[in-house]
Amino acid sequence: MENSAVVNDFLNYLKFEKHFSGHTAKCYGADLVQFTEYLADKGKGQSHTGSSMSDEGTGHSGSATALQTKTETRQSLLSVDVNTVRGYLAHLNEKQYSKSTIARKLATLRSFYKFLLKRNSVSSNPVTAVRTPKQEKRLPRFLEYEEVKRLLETPPLENWLGARDRAIMEVLYSTGIRVSELVALNIDDTDFLGEVIHVRGKGKKERISPISSSALQIIQHYIEFRNKRAQSNPNFDPKVLFVNKHGKRLSTRSVRRKMDKYLKIAGLDPAISPHTLRHSFATHMLNNGADLRSVQELLGHQSLSTTQIYTHLTTNKLKEVYDHAHPRENENQQQDNTEHANN
Repeated sequence: MENSAVVNDFLNYLKFEKHFSGHTAKCYGADLVQFTEYLADKGKGQSHTGSSMSDEGTGHSGSATALQTKTETRQSLLSVDVNTVRGYLAHLNEKQYSKSTIARKLATLRSFYKFLLKRNSVSSNPVTAVRTPKQEKRLPRFLEYEEVKRLLETPPLENWLGARDRAIMEVLYSTGIRVSELVALNIDDTDFLGEVIHVRGKGKKERISPISSSALQIIQHYIEFRNKRAQSNPNFDPKVLFVNKHGKRLSTRSVRRKMDKYLKIAGLDPAISPHTLRHSFATHMLNNGADLRSVQELLGHQSLSTTQIYTHLTTNKLKEVYDHAHPRENENQQQDNTEHANN
């Protein structure tokens, strides 16, 4: 289904005013296409089918019919009320979408109608009164120190691709930046003297992130390989830090594929992703005494509540260590709790 004009306006707003990535805008667009299809099917079910006149009988041309369809689509989107949104959520639930997926699709609608309200295209936001489905709290996965060490030492440093992949994982773990931020790095973003990197985050917000001297040494080692290769390949992009074998900027998907390879070699869980290194960075920082506000700034989180989830990880770890060190005391506590509950 072709996007409605109001949907295209919204997607352009996300890309050019809010500076969302093309991938994120595409996801919003897919959600809105699905919602538009739902409205169309709902409209068909409610329409009268008594008339047997065909398009040929009415004398309408194909272009006129298409124009009518676009007008109807626009009108259906602008006429949505709170009951329509609730009906859509029930429909998604019947289709057995997960709670997190339904919550994301609802967030898309909330942003879309907030945009339309600002543009005076609707008189109210029909999603405001709809509650987001309660989510199951899942703690982010993180690696233990030894697991991180094993993974980082897997890529060979004797060739330029191995040196690149080692540098990639060193940067992800040493700074906690997102994969999208990593692939956007240019060579000039690395300050070797100041031991920081300049990061362009979500919404083109920039921040400075400290980086370890060991990670910088690995980056320097990789750049030496990279520059030698660039001399024999005029297609190499001179400004990009992490390039593919053709000298062009790496994609986030390529980073995931490379990491999958090294996870297999290191004998680690293949479900681990590059984002797991970000979780590991945050958890290890808190374990080593960093305060929550500092970790928030390093991760580029807008809200402190987003960072607070890592405190649950560190608390759980402390409990495990305590229970392991004091098994008898833990058993007595559990017995006391049981007796208290029975009383």
